[in-house]
Amino acid sequence: MALMITDECINCDVCEPECPNEAISQGEEIYQIDPDKCTECVGHFDKPQCRDVCPVDCIPNDPDRVESQDTLMTRYIRLTGKSAA
Repeated sequence: MALMITDECINCDVCEPECPNEAISQGEEIYQIDPDKCTECVGHFDKPQCRDVCPVDCIPNDPDRVESQDTLMTRYIRLTGKSAA
């Protein structure tokens, strides 16, 4: 499942540099996550780094993008060119 940023985002700028896939960028009003790049940090870390640093807890799972761990790992491999760890 990809993550999303809700309108509770305060634009604090801490999540963007933490994303190993460069899936987070500044949108028109708040930060946004590109679901085609988001792996929930699968392959990189044990848990999503953006959630760890978010001071307002505004990064839930995107209910419109339900994905398995296998799907997230396949995306990690495609994005990085690395094999599964």
